Amino acid sequence: MALDEPQGKDFTVKDRGVTFTVEKDLFEKAKPIGIDFVESAGGSGFKITSSLATGDGCGDSCAC
Repeated sequence: MALDEPQGKDFTVKDRGVTFTVEKDLFEKAKPIGIDFVESAGGSGFKITSSLATGDGCGDSCAC
């Protein structure tokens, strides 16, 4: 997840006062995308779900 200004190749949607921006090509591959804020004993944060198949680790695009 990164903070950046939307570019021409991005899809932007605003929901409940929060603006989300996703690259259009990725959005088409991943939709539907769900973003939920969750709280648990281990902490809290955003849970992102999509129709993309999970792979082994982050793949080539992860900056982990």
